[in-house]
Amino acid sequence: MQQLDEITLQSSSLFNSAIIITDASVKNNIATSISHIHILNHPLIKTVHHAVYVTSTEAKLFAIRCGINQACSKNNISKIIVVTDSIHAAKKIFESSPHPYQLHMTSILQELHRFFAKNQNNSIEFWECPSHLNWRLHQAVDKDSKSFDPQPVLPSRISWDYCKKIDSDNIISHWKMTFQALDGKGSNFLNLTDDNYEEIEPSYIKGGPWLQAFGHLNSLCARATRAITNHTLIGKYHLRFFPNEDFSCPCGDFPIESRRHILFNCKRHNGYWNPRRDSLCHFILFLSANPKAFAFIDHSLSVSPN
Repeated sequence: MQQLDEITLQSSSLFNSAIIITDASVKNNIATSISHIHILNHPLIKTVHHAVYVTSTEAKLFAIRCGINQACSKNNISKIIVVTDSIHAAKKIFESSPHPYQLHMTSILQELHRFFAKNQNNSIEFWECPSHLNWRLHQAVDKDSKSFDPQPVLPSRISWDYCKKIDSDNIISHWKMTFQALDGKGSNFLNLTDDNYEEIEPSYIKGGPWLQAFGHLNSLCARATRAITNHTLIGKYHLRFFPNEDFSCPCGDFPIESRRHILFNCKRHNGYWNPRRDSLCHFILFLSANPKAFAFIDHSLSVSPN
C-alpha cells in the first residue's frame, strides 16, 4: 500500500495528470456512483450520482464514465489514471461484443476519442484496487458512497440489466427450493461443502460453484458429474440396473463397489488421501490424483500391494 501511495503521489503531483478514484454502492435498490478526481495532489472534483434499479456493475461503470468526463474537461491534462475496485466493469469499455452497458461504453469512447485527438501522446491507465486492501484514497470514496441514505422515488425506469438480474435471482431461488425442499436433486446426489464446510448451493455467478472447480477440463468435468450424481458404471450401478452382472469392487475388499467406497476406502485409488473428501476442493484433488476413478473403463485396474 505504501508503494501505491508513492506512485499515486508522484503521478498526481504532475500538473498534466489526473487520478480518478471510483466506487459505487447499492442501498434500497438505489445505486450511488462516486468519483474523486485528484490533480496536483488535491481532490479537485467530486461527482455523486444516484440511479434507481441498476446493477452494481452499471453503477461502477457510470462512476468511471463521470470521472473520465470531468478529467477530460480540464485543460492541459494529458494522462488519466482510473483507480477502481471493479476492473471487470472497466473492461466493458473496450469489449466489442454486445452487452447491456453499451450506452456508457459509447459515451466513454467518444470522450476518449476527443481526448486522444487533442494530442496523440495522451494516455489513460486503469488500476485495480480491491476494497480489502483498504487503500486510504479508495477508502475515502467507499465511505462517501455508503454515506447516503437515498429513498426511492416512483415511478422510475428499470434498466434492462437489472431486470435480467432479478429474473436470474428468481430462477435461482425457485431452483434452490426445488433442489432442496422437493429433493429434486435425487437421493443419490453427493452433497459437497465449500472451504468453510457450508453446503454448496446453486448459483449462476462465474459459472456456478461446481463448474468453477472442474469446468476447465472436459474429462474431469465428466468424471465429477458422474460421481456427484452417482450415475457411473461402478458396482452399485450394475446392482441397480444389471443385477445379474458382477457388482463387487475389483479391489476384493468390498462386496459392492459404491461411490463412498471409491472415495474413502478403495485401495485402487490411493493417489490422494484426505478424510474431508466431502469438501469440493478435496473431492477435485482426489479426482485429479486418480484419473481412472469414475471413468468409463473396464475393471482391469491393478490392485496396490498395500
